[in-house]
Amino acid sequence: MSYKMQPQATSHILMIRPVRFGFNEETAPSNAFQNAILAAQTKDVTQAKALEEFEVMTSQLTAAGIDLLVYDDTAEPYTPDSIFPNNWISFHQSGKVVLYPMQAPNRRLERRLDIVEDLKNRFHVEEIIDLTYFENEGKYLEGTGSMVFDRRYKIAFACLSPRTHSEVLDAFAEATGYKIVKFNASDANGQAVYHTNVVMCIGDAFAVVCLQAIADPDERLLVREELEKTGKQIIEITLEQMNSFAGNMLLVYNKRGEKLLVMSTQAFESLTPKQRDEIDDYAVLLHADLSVIEANGGGSARCMMAEVHLPEK
Repeated sequence: MSYKMQPQATSHILMIRPVRFGFNEETAPSNAFQNAILAAQTKDVTQAKALEEFEVMTSQLTAAGIDLLVYDDTAEPYTPDSIFPNNWISFHQSGKVVLYPMQAPNRRLERRLDIVEDLKNRFHVEEIIDLTYFENEGKYLEGTGSMVFDRRYKIAFACLSPRTHSEVLDAFAEATGYKIVKFNASDANGQAVYHTNVVMCIGDAFAVVCLQAIADPDERLLVREELEKTGKQIIEITLEQMNSFAGNMLLVYNKRGEKLLVMSTQAFESLTPKQRDEIDDYAVLLHADLSVIEANGGGSARCMMAEVHLPEK
């Protein structure tokens, strides 16, 4: 099968049920989306509210026909961001599993090979590519946070940041055969955007992207042209919409083969009627209130879902 025929989306989604979710002091310096003021609640209250949001979202996804693979986090070691598994692992149609180097020491503790072993009961794992040794060099690449994949054409878009190092991107490309499109992106205050998946979302025939965040005109043109070359309709969002997580969406299939674009309610409400209509041509919009998770974790719906593209046994 040509890689161009491989699907962009899957119905198999890995999620981690939080046990001690909360504001992570170790990640806050590089993540402007974390809001310490909004997050000023006791840890018990934050965990309870985040768990409630998680359960509502998973109920919606299950009702929509998504095949959820939900694992419970463990109380120890302390992993306040475990709700975002897409940063430490990715799964590929080739049967490859990639483990990633993480910037925050307490996020490295999220990596769980017991989950990979359990998935092997149902899916075929050909090889585990371990890039975590880059942590010893202070170089990071945080999974499908740092990279947004066009899986059909094996292109990975990546905005460079303290969490996305060019050298690790090159190692990923060598191990997987992906072409890397590197660029720089910053928010309205000029701070480097910590993860590419808040800047853009790639569907099979469309892309939601904040081109405004890419200050360099040559890099902006490069990103636009790479998306257009593969026939994507570009739906542009503003910096303000990006700040509302409108770039942090994920295209998924349900078990009936219908396409859904999953996002938070904040992201959905930030979209204009025209943007919603454009997206609606490609997928049903599905949203859940994730305000506590977004304020404390600085991540949204897409960050909570790791797509399992491994071939089924």
